[in-house]
Amino acid sequence: MRDVLTELARRVEAGETVGVGTVVATFSSAPRPPGASMLVGADQAVVGSVSGGCVEGAVYELAREVVAARVPVLQRYGVSDDDAFAVGLTCGGIIDVYVEAIDRDGFPELPDVVETVRAEEPVAVATVVEHPEWVGKRLVVWPDRVAGDVPSARARDAITDDARGLLATGRSGTLHYGPDGQRRGEGMAVFVNSFEPPPRMLVFGAIDFAAAMARLGAFLGYRVTVCDARPVFATRSRFPEADEVVVDWPHRYLAGQADAGKVDERTVVAVLTHDPKFDVPLLEVALRLKLGYVGAMGSRRTHDDRMRRLREAGLTEGELAGLASPIGLDLGARTPEETAVSIAAEIIALRWGGGGERLTRTEGAIHRAG
Repeated sequence: MRDVLTELARRVEAGETVGVGTVVATFSSAPRPPGASMLVGADQAVVGSVSGGCVEGAVYELAREVVAARVPVLQRYGVSDDDAFAVGLTCGGIIDVYVEAIDRDGFPELPDVVETVRAEEPVAVATVVEHPEWVGKRLVVWPDRVAGDVPSARARDAITDDARGLLATGRSGTLHYGPDGQRRGEGMAVFVNSFEPPPRMLVFGAIDFAAAMARLGAFLGYRVTVCDARPVFATRSRFPEADEVVVDWPHRYLAGQADAGKVDERTVVAVLTHDPKFDVPLLEVALRLKLGYVGAMGSRRTHDDRMRRLREAGLTEGELAGLASPIGLDLGARTPEETAVSIAAEIIALRWGGGGERLTRTEGAIHRAG
């Protein structure tokens, strides 16, 4: 829902009732992940997507019906349906879409959710999507408080605990309980949509490759920081797509961010300096942290010299194994933009377990389980 949240809040604040379809479960080769949402406004405008184009038409019509009837619907689309081909989900996947009507009275916590997301603080919205009586009830769960209208105290406690667990890992998903929130049993399904701060991309070295990397990182949804010790190069005008440009020694900056708890296992680090006086002290810090990715640019000769220096600095073979160097996948890249794509491709492959091969040469499912 993050993609449509601002528009949703604007319309609801204006007094509009909005139809919203949200992917709450996916199976097989589904095109979009849980949490993907599509908004249908009173003016028939559409914002967002639940399937990349496959079933948008069907969800659009269902959203209009739900707004008119004020009754939410959980609908499955996919190969298990007789009309799967008719609605367009021909990729072989299955998606469950929860469609609801949202207005100011039904979701009074929406402004607080939007404010929290804008402040880049974590919050989860837990919505009952299956239950004999409570479909549409929801909780808004912050790390330190909870609001909402789930009637049962036991269900409220169970959902709150589990939603915080999903929020801590940045995952959205459907939870299952007995009808009163029992840990064992069936009868209630709750979709938890996690909104946590975007992952960080730290790009070290204020060079042309860094500018391309900042642009692509921003496009992929990262909060991008470019850092360099040289103020003449680390300027806002050279890196307009970065969220921040920092003048500091790279190793000192990263160590300070780690001490402040501002990096985590989703953080990616791209070391583009290929200068030992910058990158060796930086990598000493980076490779001892639990980060999502650490890559360093340079030729194979530079790589061999860098590894020797890092071993002399005391890094273990296990720590060195976490270094992606030379950086990126073998795409034959030449330009800064092409190189940025090769680095991003490596980051994506490592995140989802991809092999970086051409799909024409592989078999089996295209999308791996998250």
